[in-house]
Amino acid sequence: MLSIMAAGASAFWLAILGTPVLMRWLLRNRIGQHIREEGPATHTAKAGTPTMGGIAIVGAVGGGYVIGHFGTEVKFSAEGLLVVIAVLLFGAIGALDDWIKVRNRRSLGLNKRAKFGAQVVASVLFAELAVHWAHTSTRLSFTRLETPGIQLGQAGWVVFAVLVLVATSNAVNLTDGLDGLAAGSSTFCFSVLAILGYWIFRHVEIFHLLPAYGIDLALTSVALAGACLGFLWWNAAPAKIIMGDTGSLALGSGLGALCLLLNLDLLLPILGGLFVIETLSVIVQVVSFRVFHKRVLRMAPIHHHFELMGWPETTVIVRLWILAGLFAALALGIFYGVYLTEAKI
Repeated sequence: MLSIMAAGASAFWLAILGTPVLMRWLLRNRIGQHIREEGPATHTAKAGTPTMGGIAIVGAVGGGYVIGHFGTEVKFSAEGLLVVIAVLLFGAIGALDDWIKVRNRRSLGLNKRAKFGAQVVASVLFAELAVHWAHTSTRLSFTRLETPGIQLGQAGWVVFAVLVLVATSNAVNLTDGLDGLAAGSSTFCFSVLAILGYWIFRHVEIFHLLPAYGIDLALTSVALAGACLGFLWWNAAPAKIIMGDTGSLALGSGLGALCLLLNLDLLLPILGGLFVIETLSVIVQVVSFRVFHKRVLRMAPIHHHFELMGWPETTVIVRLWILAGLFAALALGIFYGVYLTEAKI
């Protein structure tokens, strides 16, 4: 428990103290956000706000994870290291995307094929390491291996893991359109995953995972939550810094990686329910426009729709935070309900 607290506290303070240092460097080098012309008019005021703030998040996660192991009995595990590797890889893809935007002075970075291809390569690397290095289970599960317990096999699980990582990283990326929305929503998810990881560690006889496995992933989850909170101090509306794709892709990959390694594959859509809604709003908008030549929403993702309805940005953010918290609480409740059923309490 002390190692988990140390990881979270370290990541929080690294983010809250490191972010302003990063901000000053970004301002000196004129690395600012470019706003897309078709976005809400109110967003033009955000042009020039330092971007690539995800560097601080990624650094805080790595630092918090390492510090959490100092002076404790918790050992570094392949599973915990894999999550950090995923965060670093996807953070690097996002950083390249952000850098191209800044260099070209436009809101478009990597082209879609290059970005998608890089995400697939990073996901395949993660999945292969998970199967052959961490020896993770290749069964599809909800909250434990026996439910539903469908055996995907190594090749099938690799394909599934790639789909999960690409989907979650892009889902969080789509949600990152308002100040603090992605960071705040992700905090709920990672906090719940920390609880679930610790619960799995304490009840290995039910969830059939090695104790070191659960505790190290709980530690990693807390490091991600702490980094999000520390960054949110500066990213809250009106944001002094924007995480950019560097942060959103990193957080999304961390979320997907944790759920895959904790065998919470099918619980992920519930836990990250807000991210699912944001993604579906884009899919529905695109399909409706291309097929029926009509827009369902005034603008996608859905948070922009609410803005154009006249909701102040802070109102949209807080209400979506509440929704994200409710989804996370629902996932926690479902998990605990399964535990009570299995434990026959």
